[in-house]
Amino acid sequence: MRRLLHALTGAALFATAGLTALATPNVASAADCTPAQVVANGGFESGSSPWTAPSGAITADAGQSAHSGSSFAWLDGYGSTHTDTLSQSVTLPAGCGTATLGFWLHVDTAETTTSTAYDRMSVKLGSTTLATYSNLDAQAGYVHKTVDVSAFAGQTATLSFTGVEDSSLQTSFVLDDVTLDASGGTTPPQPGDPTRTPAAPAYTVALTSDASGGSWTGHESVNFTNASPTPLTEVYLRLWDNAHGSCPSTPITVTNVTGGTPAPLSVDCTALKVTLPAPLAQGQSGTVGFDLGITVPSGADRFGHDGAYNFLGNALPVLAVRDAAGWHLAPYTNNGESFYSVAADFAVTLDHPTSLLVPATGTSVDTPGAAGRTVTKATASKVRDFAWGAGPFTRISGTSAAGVKVNVYSVAGISAADSKSMLSTATSAVDAHAQRFGAYPYGELDAVIDNNFWFGGMEYPGFVLDLVSTTALTHEIGHQWWYGIVGDDEYNGPWLDEAFTDYATDLAQGKTGNGCWSSVSWASSAEKITNSMAYWDANSSRYSTVVYGYGKCALHDLRRAIGDTAMTALLRNYAQAHWYGVSTTAEFKAAAQAATTVDLTSFWSQHRIDG
Repeated sequence: MRRLLHALTGAALFATAGLTALATPNVASAADCTPAQVVANGGFESGSSPWTAPSGAITADAGQSAHSGSSFAWLDGYGSTHTDTLSQSVTLPAGCGTATLGFWLHVDTAETTTSTAYDRMSVKLGSTTLATYSNLDAQAGYVHKTVDVSAFAGQTATLSFTGVEDSSLQTSFVLDDVTLDASGGTTPPQPGDPTRTPAAPAYTVALTSDASGGSWTGHESVNFTNASPTPLTEVYLRLWDNAHGSCPSTPITVTNVTGGTPAPLSVDCTALKVTLPAPLAQGQSGTVGFDLGITVPSGADRFGHDGAYNFLGNALPVLAVRDAAGWHLAPYTNNGESFYSVAADFAVTLDHPTSLLVPATGTSVDTPGAAGRTVTKATASKVRDFAWGAGPFTRISGTSAAGVKVNVYSVAGISAADSKSMLSTATSAVDAHAQRFGAYPYGELDAVIDNNFWFGGMEYPGFVLDLVSTTALTHEIGHQWWYGIVGDDEYNGPWLDEAFTDYATDLAQGKTGNGCWSSVSWASSAEKITNSMAYWDANSSRYSTVVYGYGKCALHDLRRAIGDTAMTALLRNYAQAHWYGVSTTAEFKAAAQAATTVDLTSFWSQHRIDG
């Protein structure tokens, strides 16, 4: 996410897992893929079969607790030299372009060190070590882990979890809800066909909330066009917030699908394939509709509720993208973002109690509904997603010097002075970014402020979640350009929005970045600014340092290399050329080289910017 807390503190919010040089291909589809979840009894509710496990390792013992249900797998925890291995054979369907291993892990330890891994658990598929955890990864509760194992498509291998404990001070590795989802489309693009499709999506949504604003039901439909010369025989809906539940018990439910035939949920219940009634040729359009249910879980998260205040980021299903790499069906990441979508139009009607304010993407108009209720109609053009909130917020409003309406919605506990400060920050930041990159196109901007957000800040088109922080809010508003207007594949190229937005934040705050590159220290030869979230999820303690910190330093260095005038023109022209489009590293490098007579070949190598 735009977890700016990473950029502000450099602190890792989740445990680090080691990942070997496992292939992480883009998610290309194949003709013979049958989506499947191939781990049997992943919740351990049916005893030990088909797992091979030490006696008593699969248990409902009161010493630990399950993530869901009543049973779980408990490795080690003896406080003496000990090894436990849990395993089962799995077969990944042939032809599937993506496969994701997911599991919930709770590490409980009596070790007191903050620097030495005395006890370890390794995760393997066949002979390949996918990840390693230790006593240093101890958490108060379960943490969801995902690993891309697409390279194993068509193979049968043993999935194993092995905990090794030393001679003193127990460490328990507790596992639950293990899944291995394989999926993929049925119409791979023609060789050399880079067209992003489905194109020009138009979403129409009507939802009604309960009294709290935490439960919504209604209907969603999406009209789309096949822009590619390759026929479109299916589409995928991304139900991103199902990653916050326990598959198959999910907070987002899609039923009564029309306009196509749905397959079982895949990719940890975040992807729904819908086979179309007939292939769509280039230029032809289709519509998929469905009934939608949303239940907001507890927690001050981008999808969650903090007491009476509900935050609904990524709650609406959106279409996945197929391009030259195939269907992009990346797993959800809580460390950053997985989102990749084309610009779309949204018309969203939200029926809710009048006592609740509903900030939302786009321009909103409130009209009276049934007794005690209000209907908020939000419309947004050329946006990549839609988010909203619902709660008894306090709202203040203002207008920037350039004429952008800004609303600040605050939860209880945010002082009036802090709300006014955030309004001042927002109005100045939106104009500062617009002056550099192009006029803000979304009419109004809503900022929702809650100091309990564990992640720092998160952006959606025309809608941001944030702490009381001038730097954080300036950053999140910068994402309206770098992710919102100029899109990117956030899973495979997170630097394209995070580094660019942190650089834009520095510019807005008058920071030059002098000397920031001099303190760079790479953790390994595999570490690069342009690495994907698959790498950063396995090396989470380095994510903010490299992607945010080194990334913006590289852009400051590029400015010094080509000159201030050339850099200013480069970014503005690049934004204009990719307005409502999608940026890639290769395109940016080419644009930068075209903007200067300086040979940048060694610059990209030195700064580890590949692509």
